[in-house]
Amino acid sequence: MNFGDRILEYKDDILNDLKKLLEIESVSANNPEACRNALRFIIKRAEEFGLTAKNIENKAAHIELGNSGKLCGVLTHLDVVPAGKNWSVEPFTLTRKNGRLYGRGVDDDKGASIIDLYCLKALKDNNIVGRNTVRCIFGTDEEIGMSDMETYFNHEPLPELSFTPDSDYGICLAEKGILQIKISSASNDSAIKEFISGGAVNAVPDEAKAVYYSNNELKTLSAQGKAAHACEPHKGKNAAIELIMILKNYTNIGHLLNFAADKISDKTDGQSLGIKTEDKPSGGLTCNLGKVRINENENYFTLDIRYPVTKNGEDILKKIRNEAASFNLTVDIIHHAEPLYLPENSEIIKLLSSAYKDITDEKPGLYSTGGGTYARMLGGKGVAFGPAFKDDEVNMHNADESIDEEKFFLHAKICMQAIYKMYTNNF
Repeated sequence: MNFGDRILEYKDDILNDLKKLLEIESVSANNPEACRNALRFIIKRAEEFGLTAKNIENKAAHIELGNSGKLCGVLTHLDVVPAGKNWSVEPFTLTRKNGRLYGRGVDDDKGASIIDLYCLKALKDNNIVGRNTVRCIFGTDEEIGMSDMETYFNHEPLPELSFTPDSDYGICLAEKGILQIKISSASNDSAIKEFISGGAVNAVPDEAKAVYYSNNELKTLSAQGKAAHACEPHKGKNAAIELIMILKNYTNIGHLLNFAADKISDKTDGQSLGIKTEDKPSGGLTCNLGKVRINENENYFTLDIRYPVTKNGEDILKKIRNEAASFNLTVDIIHHAEPLYLPENSEIIKLLSSAYKDITDEKPGLYSTGGGTYARMLGGKGVAFGPAFKDDEVNMHNADESIDEEKFFLHAKICMQAIYKMYTNNF
Protein backbone atom coordinates (compact mmCIF):
# COMPACT_ATOMS: atom_id res chain seq x y z
CA MET A 1 0.00 0.00 0.00
CA ASN A 2 1.20 3.53 -0.83
CA PHE A 3 0.43 5.43 2.37
CA GLY A 4 2.90 8.26 1.74
CA ASP A 5 0.42 10.63 0.10
CA ARG A 6 -1.58 10.87 3.34
CA ILE A 7 1.01 13.20 4.84
CA LEU A 8 -0.01 15.93 2.37
CA GLU A 9 -3.32 16.30 4.20
CA TYR A 10 -1.33 18.09 6.94
CA LYS A 11 0.63 20.41 4.65
CA ASP A 12 -0.59 23.72 6.13
CA ASP A 13 -0.23 22.49 9.71
CA ILE A 14 3.29 21.24 8.98
CA LEU A 15 4.35 24.65 7.68
CA ASN A 16 2.73 26.46 10.61
CA ASP A 17 4.53 24.29 13.16
CA LEU A 18 7.79 24.50 11.22
CA LYS A 19 7.59 28.29 11.41
CA LYS A 20 7.14 28.14 15.19
CA LEU A 21 10.03 25.70 15.60
CA LEU A 22 12.39 27.77 13.43
CA GLU A 23 11.66 30.81 15.60
CA ILE A 24 13.21 29.03 18.60
CA GLU A 25 16.89 29.96 18.28
CA SER A 26 18.15 26.57 19.40
CA VAL A 27 21.86 27.02 18.68
CA SER A 28 23.45 24.26 20.74
CA ALA A 29 26.85 25.95 20.77
CA ASN A 30 25.59 28.87 22.88
CA ASN A 31 21.89 28.54 23.76
CA PRO A 32 21.11 25.26 25.56
CA GLU A 33 17.92 26.67 27.09
CA ALA A 34 16.51 27.36 23.63
CA CYS A 35 17.36 23.77 22.70
CA ARG A 36 15.33 22.58 25.66
CA ASN A 37 12.49 24.86 24.56
CA ALA A 38 12.53 23.26 21.12
CA LEU A 39 12.30 19.85 22.75
CA ARG A 40 9.37 21.00 24.90
CA PHE A 41 7.62 22.34 21.81
CA ILE A 42 7.79 18.94 20.08
CA ILE A 43 6.63 17.11 23.20
CA LYS A 44 3.71 19.49 23.70
CA ARG A 45 2.53 19.10 20.10
CA ALA A 46 2.83 15.32 20.28
CA GLU A 47 0.73 15.18 23.43
CA GLU A 48 -1.84 17.48 21.82
CA PHE A 49 -2.04 14.91 19.00
CA GLY A 50 -2.70 12.15 21.53
CA LEU A 51 0.72 10.57 21.08
CA THR A 52 2.89 9.20 23.87
CA ALA A 53 5.99 11.28 24.60
CA LYS A 54 8.92 10.82 26.97
CA ASN A 55 11.54 13.41 27.94
CA ILE A 56 15.03 12.14 28.78
CA GLU A 57 16.86 14.62 31.03
CA ASN A 58 15.81 17.57 28.82
CA LYS A 59 18.47 16.47 26.32
CA ALA A 60 16.42 14.13 24.15
CA ALA A 61 12.91 12.77 23.86
CA HIS A 62 10.88 10.26 21.91
CA ILE A 63 7.34 10.08 20.59
CA GLU A 64 6.03 6.55 20.41
CA LEU A 65 3.35 4.66 18.50
CA GLY A 66 2.74 0.95 19.12
CA ASN A 67 3.91 -1.39 21.85
CA SER A 68 4.85 -4.68 20.20
CA GLY A 69 7.12 -6.30 17.62
CA LYS A 70 10.41 -4.76 16.64
CA LEU A 71 11.49 -1.40 18.02
CA CYS A 72 12.05 0.96 15.08
CA GLY A 73 13.51 4.44 15.29
CA VAL A 74 13.58 7.67 13.30
CA LEU A 75 16.11 10.14 14.67
CA THR A 76 16.34 13.90 14.11
CA HIS A 77 17.87 16.86 15.95
CA LEU A 78 16.35 20.14 17.03
CA ASP A 79 19.57 22.09 17.50
CA VAL A 80 21.16 24.18 14.77
CA VAL A 81 24.47 25.89 14.03
CA PRO A 82 24.77 29.68 14.44
CA ALA A 83 23.07 31.77 11.77
CA GLY A 84 26.24 33.51 10.64
CA LYS A 85 26.15 36.45 8.24
CA ASN A 86 24.97 37.34 4.74
CA TRP A 87 21.37 36.11 4.88
CA SER A 88 18.89 37.61 2.42
CA VAL A 89 16.01 36.78 4.80
CA GLU A 90 15.60 36.56 8.57
CA PRO A 91 17.36 33.30 9.57
CA PHE A 92 15.16 32.37 12.54
CA THR A 93 11.78 32.28 10.89
CA LEU A 94 10.17 30.53 7.93
CA THR A 95 10.23 32.45 4.67
CA ARG A 96 8.48 31.12 1.55
CA LYS A 97 10.09 32.66 -1.51
CA ASN A 98 10.41 31.59 -5.14
CA GLY A 99 9.19 28.09 -4.42
CA ARG A 100 11.63 27.56 -1.55
CA LEU A 101 11.44 27.39 2.23
CA TYR A 102 14.14 29.45 4.00
CA GLY A 103 15.35 29.40 7.60
CA ARG A 104 18.13 28.06 9.82
CA GLY A 105 17.29 24.40 10.34
CA VAL A 106 14.72 24.07 7.56
CA ASP A 107 16.94 21.34 6.09
CA ASP A 108 19.22 20.56 9.03
CA ASP A 109 17.19 19.25 10.79
CA LYS A 110 14.00 20.95 12.00
CA GLY A 111 12.08 20.42 8.78
CA ALA A 112 12.57 16.67 9.01
CA SER A 113 11.70 16.75 12.73
CA ILE A 114 8.28 18.27 12.05
CA ILE A 115 7.67 15.76 9.26
CA ASP A 116 8.43 12.87 11.64
CA LEU A 117 5.96 14.23 14.17
CA TYR A 118 3.21 14.43 11.58
CA CYS A 119 4.00 10.97 10.20
CA LEU A 120 3.07 9.46 13.57
CA LYS A 121 -0.01 11.69 13.75
CA ALA A 122 -1.10 10.45 10.31
CA LEU A 123 -0.76 6.79 11.36
CA LYS A 124 -2.77 7.45 14.51
CA ASP A 125 -5.44 9.56 12.80
CA ASN A 126 -5.96 6.87 10.17
CA ASN A 127 -6.23 4.10 12.79
CA ILE A 128 -3.44 2.09 11.17
CA VAL A 129 -2.84 -1.17 13.02
CA GLY A 130 0.87 -1.74 13.54
CA ARG A 131 2.90 -4.87 14.12
CA ASN A 132 5.86 -2.95 15.51
CA THR A 133 6.76 0.00 17.71
CA VAL A 134 7.96 3.24 16.12
CA ARG A 135 9.81 5.89 18.08
CA CYS A 136 10.60 9.28 16.64
CA ILE A 137 13.62 10.33 18.68
CA PHE A 138 14.65 14.00 18.97
CA GLY A 139 17.99 15.32 20.20
CA THR A 140 19.34 18.74 21.14
CA ASP A 141 23.11 18.79 20.65
CA GLU A 142 23.87 16.86 17.47
CA GLU A 143 25.85 19.80 16.12
CA ILE A 144 28.30 19.80 19.03
CA GLY A 145 29.04 16.14 19.66
CA MET A 146 25.86 14.04 20.08
CA SER A 147 26.03 13.68 23.84
CA ASP A 148 22.23 13.90 23.67
CA MET A 149 22.06 10.43 22.14
CA GLU A 150 24.60 9.09 24.61
CA THR A 151 22.27 10.27 27.37
CA TYR A 152 19.19 8.93 25.59
CA PHE A 153 20.62 5.45 25.01
CA ASN A 154 21.80 5.26 28.60
CA HIS A 155 18.08 5.17 29.44
CA GLU A 156 16.45 3.59 26.39
CA PRO A 157 17.27 0.61 24.14
CA LEU A 158 18.76 0.88 20.69
CA PRO A 159 16.18 0.43 17.92
CA GLU A 160 16.47 -2.75 15.88
CA LEU A 161 15.87 -0.82 12.64
CA SER A 162 16.28 2.92 12.24
CA PHE A 163 17.10 5.83 9.98
CA THR A 164 17.89 9.50 10.36
CA PRO A 165 16.66 12.03 7.78
CA ASP A 166 19.68 14.28 8.24
CA SER A 167 21.61 13.96 5.00
CA ASP A 168 20.73 13.43 1.33
CA TYR A 169 18.82 10.94 -0.79
CA GLY A 170 19.39 8.05 -1.66
CA ILE A 171 20.68 5.92 1.20
CA CYS A 172 23.93 6.67 3.02
CA LEU A 173 25.54 3.33 3.92
CA ALA A 174 28.93 4.81 4.87
CA GLU A 175 29.82 7.75 7.11
CA LYS A 176 33.42 8.81 7.43
CA GLY A 177 35.14 8.95 10.79
CA ILE A 178 35.02 12.35 12.47
CA LEU A 179 38.06 13.61 14.35
CA GLN A 180 37.71 17.06 15.91
CA ILE A 181 40.78 18.41 17.68
CA LYS A 182 42.04 21.54 19.39
CA ILE A 183 45.60 22.68 18.65
CA SER A 184 46.93 25.18 21.15
CA SER A 185 50.02 26.99 22.34
CA ALA A 186 50.91 27.58 25.98
CA SER A 187 51.70 31.22 25.24
CA ASN A 188 51.23 33.80 22.54
CA ASP A 189 54.63 34.39 20.92
CA SER A 190 53.24 36.53 18.11
CA ALA A 191 52.54 40.19 17.40
CA ILE A 192 48.85 39.40 17.28
CA LYS A 193 46.86 40.76 20.19
CA GLU A 194 43.56 39.24 19.14
CA PHE A 195 42.32 36.87 16.44
CA ILE A 196 38.77 35.61 16.27
CA SER A 197 37.11 33.51 13.61
CA GLY A 198 34.45 30.82 13.41
CA GLY A 199 31.46 29.98 15.60
CA ALA A 200 31.46 26.19 15.24
CA VAL A 201 34.07 23.47 14.91
CA ASN A 202 32.13 21.80 12.09
CA ALA A 203 31.74 24.79 9.78
CA VAL A 204 33.97 26.76 7.43
CA PRO A 205 34.30 30.25 8.99
CA ASP A 206 32.98 33.07 6.83
CA GLU A 207 34.53 35.91 8.82
CA ALA A 208 37.86 36.54 10.53
CA LYS A 209 39.26 39.55 12.36
CA ALA A 210 42.68 40.25 13.83
CA VAL A 211 44.20 43.03 15.93
CA TYR A 212 47.99 43.08 15.65
CA TYR A 213 51.09 45.18 16.27
CA SER A 214 52.96 46.66 13.33
CA ASN A 215 55.71 49.19 13.88
CA ASN A 216 54.58 49.46 17.52
CA GLU A 217 51.08 50.44 16.44
CA LEU A 218 47.88 48.43 16.80
CA LYS A 219 46.13 47.68 13.55
CA THR A 220 43.00 45.78 12.60
CA LEU A 221 42.54 43.52 9.61
CA SER A 222 39.60 41.36 8.60
CA ALA A 223 38.69 38.86 5.90
CA GLN A 224 35.45 37.61 4.42
CA GLY A 225 34.85 34.07 3.27
CA LYS A 226 31.99 31.72 2.50
CA ALA A 227 30.51 29.34 5.06
CA ALA A 228 30.06 25.64 4.36
CA HIS A 229 29.74 22.41 6.29
CA ALA A 230 33.05 20.99 7.47
CA CYS A 231 32.35 17.73 5.63
CA GLU A 232 32.53 19.71 2.36
CA PRO A 233 35.11 22.42 3.06
CA HIS A 234 35.92 22.82 -0.63
CA LYS A 235 32.45 24.36 -1.10
CA GLY A 236 33.34 27.25 1.20
CA LYS A 237 36.04 29.87 1.47
CA ASN A 238 37.89 29.82 4.77
CA ALA A 239 38.16 33.39 6.06
CA ALA A 240 40.51 32.37 8.90
CA ILE A 241 43.04 30.77 6.56
CA GLU A 242 42.86 33.74 4.20
CA LEU A 243 43.54 36.20 7.02
CA ILE A 244 46.39 34.09 8.42
CA MET A 245 48.10 34.00 5.02
CA ILE A 246 47.74 37.79 4.65
CA LEU A 247 49.03 38.51 8.17
CA LYS A 248 52.09 36.35 7.57
CA ASN A 249 53.30 38.98 5.09
CA TYR A 250 52.94 41.87 7.56
CA THR A 251 53.86 40.71 11.05
CA ASN A 252 55.10 37.92 13.29
CA ILE A 253 52.19 35.48 13.51
CA GLY A 254 53.86 33.09 15.99
CA HIS A 255 54.14 29.31 16.19
CA LEU A 256 50.42 28.56 16.28
CA LEU A 257 49.40 30.45 13.16
CA ASN A 258 52.61 29.53 11.35
CA PHE A 259 51.58 25.92 11.88
CA ALA A 260 48.19 26.73 10.36
CA ALA A 261 49.83 28.52 7.43
CA ASP A 262 52.41 25.82 6.71
CA LYS A 263 50.63 22.59 7.64
CA ILE A 264 47.02 23.36 6.79
CA SER A 265 47.10 26.34 4.38
CA ASP A 266 44.32 26.32 1.83
CA LYS A 267 44.40 22.55 1.35
CA THR A 268 41.18 20.82 2.40
CA ASP A 269 42.45 17.26 1.81
CA GLY A 270 45.07 17.12 4.58
CA GLN A 271 47.96 17.12 2.12
CA SER A 272 50.01 19.76 3.95
CA LEU A 273 49.64 17.82 7.21
CA GLY A 274 50.70 14.56 5.59
CA ILE A 275 47.35 12.88 6.31
CA LYS A 276 45.85 12.85 2.80
CA THR A 277 44.18 9.48 2.19
CA GLU A 278 41.16 7.91 0.47
CA ASP A 279 39.32 4.66 -0.08
CA LYS A 280 36.79 3.25 -2.56
CA PRO A 281 33.71 3.09 -0.27
CA SER A 282 33.87 6.67 0.99
CA GLY A 283 36.38 8.76 -0.97
CA GLY A 284 38.97 11.16 0.36
CA LEU A 285 39.81 12.71 3.72
CA THR A 286 38.74 16.31 4.36
CA CYS A 287 40.30 18.79 6.78
CA ASN A 288 38.76 22.07 7.93
CA LEU A 289 40.11 24.77 10.23
CA GLY A 290 37.03 25.97 12.12
CA LYS A 291 37.45 28.20 15.18
CA VAL A 292 40.42 30.43 15.96
CA ARG A 293 40.77 32.22 19.29
CA ILE A 294 43.78 34.30 20.26
CA ASN A 295 43.51 36.76 23.16
CA GLU A 296 44.86 37.25 26.68
CA ASN A 297 43.40 33.95 27.87
CA GLU A 298 43.26 31.70 24.81
CA ASN A 299 45.59 30.65 22.01
CA TYR A 300 44.16 27.86 19.84
CA PHE A 301 42.41 26.77 16.70
CA THR A 302 40.31 23.72 15.90
CA LEU A 303 40.41 21.16 13.10
CA ASP A 304 37.53 19.02 11.86
CA ILE A 305 38.79 15.97 9.97
CA ARG A 306 36.54 13.48 8.16
CA TYR A 307 38.49 10.33 7.30
CA PRO A 308 37.61 7.34 5.08
CA VAL A 309 35.69 4.42 6.55
CA THR A 310 38.51 1.87 6.08
CA LYS A 311 41.19 4.07 7.69
CA ASN A 312 42.31 4.33 11.31
CA GLY A 313 41.66 7.58 13.16
CA GLU A 314 44.40 6.93 15.71
CA ASP A 315 47.01 6.73 12.93
CA ILE A 316 45.85 10.08 11.59
CA LEU A 317 45.92 11.62 15.08
CA LYS A 318 49.45 10.33 15.66
CA LYS A 319 50.71 12.06 12.51
CA ILE A 320 49.10 15.34 13.54
CA ARG A 321 50.60 15.13 17.04
CA ASN A 322 54.06 14.60 15.57
CA GLU A 323 53.70 17.60 13.28
CA ALA A 324 52.33 19.80 16.08
CA ALA A 325 55.12 18.79 18.47
CA SER A 326 57.70 20.21 16.06
CA PHE A 327 56.00 23.60 16.56
CA ASN A 328 55.75 23.14 20.37
CA LEU A 329 51.98 22.87 20.13
CA THR A 330 49.53 20.70 22.06
CA VAL A 331 46.81 18.55 20.49
CA ASP A 332 43.63 17.68 22.40
CA ILE A 333 40.69 15.63 21.17
CA ILE A 334 37.36 17.45 21.21
CA HIS A 335 35.36 14.61 19.66
CA HIS A 336 36.13 11.36 17.86
CA ALA A 337 33.42 9.27 16.17
CA GLU A 338 34.36 6.02 14.48
CA PRO A 339 33.22 5.45 10.87
CA LEU A 340 29.96 3.72 9.94
CA TYR A 341 29.66 1.17 7.13
CA LEU A 342 26.64 -1.08 6.46
CA PRO A 343 26.38 -3.81 3.80
CA GLU A 344 23.96 -3.24 0.92
CA ASN A 345 21.77 -6.20 1.89
CA SER A 346 21.01 -4.86 5.38
CA GLU A 347 17.36 -5.10 6.38
CA ILE A 348 17.03 -1.36 6.90
CA ILE A 349 18.52 -0.57 3.49
CA LYS A 350 16.07 -2.96 1.81
CA LEU A 351 13.12 -1.37 3.63
CA LEU A 352 14.14 2.20 2.76
CA SER A 353 14.83 1.25 -0.86
CA SER A 354 11.32 -0.18 -1.11
CA ALA A 355 9.74 2.95 0.40
CA TYR A 356 11.66 5.24 -1.94
CA LYS A 357 10.63 3.20 -5.00
CA ASP A 358 6.99 3.17 -3.87
CA ILE A 359 6.90 6.97 -4.02
CA THR A 360 9.30 7.84 -6.86
CA ASP A 361 9.14 4.67 -8.96
CA GLU A 362 12.95 4.70 -8.93
CA LYS A 363 15.59 2.86 -6.95
CA PRO A 364 17.60 5.07 -4.59
CA GLY A 365 21.32 5.37 -5.06
CA LEU A 366 23.73 4.27 -2.33
CA TYR A 367 26.42 6.69 -1.26
CA SER A 368 28.89 7.71 1.44
CA THR A 369 29.21 11.01 3.28
CA GLY A 370 31.68 12.98 5.31
CA GLY A 371 28.80 14.27 7.39
CA GLY A 372 28.19 12.93 10.84
CA THR A 373 24.66 11.88 11.72
CA TYR A 374 22.94 9.98 14.51
CA ALA A 375 23.27 6.85 12.35
CA ARG A 376 26.73 6.26 13.77
CA MET A 377 25.19 6.05 17.26
CA LEU A 378 22.97 3.11 16.29
CA GLY A 379 25.28 0.13 16.51
CA GLY A 380 25.15 -0.74 12.81
CA LYS A 381 21.33 -0.83 12.79
CA GLY A 382 20.66 2.51 11.10
CA VAL A 383 21.55 4.79 8.17
CA ALA A 384 20.98 8.35 6.97
CA PHE A 385 18.14 8.76 4.45
CA GLY A 386 17.05 12.19 3.13
CA PRO A 387 15.70 14.83 3.47
CA ALA A 388 17.64 16.78 0.79
CA PHE A 389 17.89 15.79 -2.86
CA LYS A 390 21.26 16.02 -4.51
CA ASP A 391 20.03 18.41 -7.21
CA ASP A 392 18.81 20.90 -4.59
CA GLU A 393 21.42 23.28 -3.15
CA VAL A 394 20.20 23.60 0.45
CA ASN A 395 23.14 25.67 1.83
CA MET A 396 23.44 23.54 4.94
CA HIS A 397 25.47 25.41 7.61
CA ASN A 398 25.59 28.41 5.27
CA ALA A 399 23.63 31.62 4.85
CA ASP A 400 20.20 31.27 3.23
CA GLU A 401 19.71 27.64 4.24
CA SER A 402 16.67 26.56 2.25
CA ILE A 403 14.92 23.66 0.57
CA ASP A 404 12.71 23.45 -2.49
CA GLU A 405 9.12 23.30 -1.20
CA GLU A 406 7.99 20.59 -3.62
CA LYS A 407 11.01 18.48 -2.74
CA PHE A 408 10.36 19.06 0.96
CA PHE A 409 6.93 17.49 0.61
CA LEU A 410 8.32 14.75 -1.63
CA HIS A 411 10.59 13.91 1.29
CA ALA A 412 7.53 13.97 3.53
CA LYS A 413 5.85 11.34 1.34
CA ILE A 414 8.95 9.13 1.25
CA CYS A 415 9.43 9.44 5.01
CA MET A 416 5.76 8.68 5.61
CA GLN A 417 5.99 5.57 3.47
CA ALA A 418 9.14 4.39 5.24
CA ILE A 419 7.62 4.87 8.70
CA TYR A 420 4.40 3.16 7.57
CA LYS A 421 6.44 0.13 6.47
CA MET A 422 8.38 0.11 9.74
CA TYR A 423 5.13 0.18 11.69
CA THR A 424 3.21 -2.44 9.70
CA ASN A 425 5.74 -4.86 8.20
CA ASN A 426 6.01 -8.40 9.48
CA PHE A 427 9.78 -8.64 9.85
